[in-house]
Amino acid sequence: MSDRKINVLFLCTGNSARSILAECVLNRLGEGRFVAYSAGSWPAGAVNPHALELLRAENYDLSGLRSKSWDEFSGQNAPEIDFVFTVCDNAAGETCPLWPGQPVTAHWGLPDPAAVTGSEAETRLAFADTLDELTRRIGKFCDLPVETLDTEALRKRLDDIGRQAESDA
Repeated sequence: MSDRKINVLFLCTGNSARSILAECVLNRLGEGRFVAYSAGSWPAGAVNPHALELLRAENYDLSGLRSKSWDEFSGQNAPEIDFVFTVCDNAAGETCPLWPGQPVTAHWGLPDPAAVTGSEAETRLAFADTLDELTRRIGKFCDLPVETLDTEALRKRLDDIGRQAESDA
């Protein structure tokens, strides 16, 4: 990879919760090295209010956050994407657009906190747990020497991060 920042796209079906959280986490943890984006195959049209509440409470930058289609990242004027992570099982099973440059892909499925039914406290806890897990995984990703690993080694390490998270649950 060149001296430019490394572009990472997080995908989820609605682009209202998990992928938005991941975008914010990587933009904070990887500042100066990574640029994170998020999108959805069927965008909800708005960011989930619980996600916004949590991110605001944790002092994340909310400017520019919006639910958007993954089509924005497959067009001619899109940034060159180096990594694509699916963070929901639905998006992982869909046929994704062809991303210019053949980015490294990985699936890091997480339960949808927006699907939690129960009390307000249970919903907030589900969002906090999702943010914690994304922060752990993305921290491990940021620690990887992505500039020096070959594609296959990167794929293996990214899959290991996702599998390790699943086995810890």
